[in-house]
Amino acid sequence: MSEASFQQPDRRRPEPLWYQVEEAIRAIVKSGEWATGDQIPAEDRLCALFGVSRITLRHALRNLEESGLLRREHGRGTFVRSATLVAGTRELTSFTQEMGNIGVVAGSRLLDCSLTTANPAAAGALEIEEDDPVVRIRRLRLGNNEPIGIQTAQLAAVRVPGFLDAGLLKGSLYEALERQYGIVPVEARENYRVGAVSAADAELLDLPAGSPAFVVERITMDERGPFEFTVSVMRGDRYEIRSTLRAGRPSTRS
Repeated sequence: MSEASFQQPDRRRPEPLWYQVEEAIRAIVKSGEWATGDQIPAEDRLCALFGVSRITLRHALRNLEESGLLRREHGRGTFVRSATLVAGTRELTSFTQEMGNIGVVAGSRLLDCSLTTANPAAAGALEIEEDDPVVRIRRLRLGNNEPIGIQTAQLAAVRVPGFLDAGLLKGSLYEALERQYGIVPVEARENYRVGAVSAADAELLDLPAGSPAFVVERITMDERGPFEFTVSVMRGDRYEIRSTLRAGRPSTRS
């Protein structure tokens, strides 16, 4: 790629230099000039191209790595990740927002949107009675048109009257819930376990049946309580969990 592709930071702007470099690298990846799996130039070269110090560059690269856009491999260099969704300490966001944060174009294919009844797991999560009506939304989740997972959300029907009358769901579920019902997520609890891709899901995920997958259960709440219970089956090769561990007592290091 040409050196003109590297937008040097404008030191007159109020944004920090590292932030401008970070955004410039995001733009390069989003444009496709650096494709998935590509090795990006070495730090010395990037410092020269962006006209910034190594400290500034490393700050930007660290943020991009933590957001899942880049991967550093010891002794080899830094590479553009595949469409990998990284779970860990993060804000309560929708799938669409999470994918956007790592420079990946989110997509969905609606597999089912119907009225059904709550099974014991959904009833417990949504704090309703078994067999109470729930809206079931099953979607194939895509990143840059590649399958990442299958999410099945259940909403207590009493919280979303007339949801099915509004037509097929398009775009973000959370945006639709806020727009139509004033439901704004404030908290979510997630549980992760390792599972296997079922025969029914294998073709959709473009994997052999029995392939390892992450099974993620999420209960999402607004100010009134739980309104969504989602079970996601995520491809093991495109989903990653990270945790930041902190000491339980103040550090004694001087």
